[in-house]
Amino acid sequence: MTDAPLLQTKLYIPSVRPGSVSRPRLIERLNAGLRSGRQLALVSAPAGFGKTTCVSAWVGALEWPVAWLSLDPEDDD
Repeated sequence: MTDAPLLQTKLYIPSVRPGSVSRPRLIERLNAGLRSGRQLALVSAPAGFGKTTCVSAWVGALEWPVAWLSLDPEDDD
């Protein structure tokens, strides 16, 4: 195992692009999780389903800080 430095780009919230498809029902489900006291949300779907776009839009509208970490298959150690 090597001690490779963590890429800083894994820690930045991607910006939402103009013209992105909004997902109000999914945003509401994420908000409902917060209202119920949950402090962690796991969003899982196949590639290309808009996970990053949806969550970026959601956290951009929140009024408190969030932590963001992007993981890749190589991050399994």
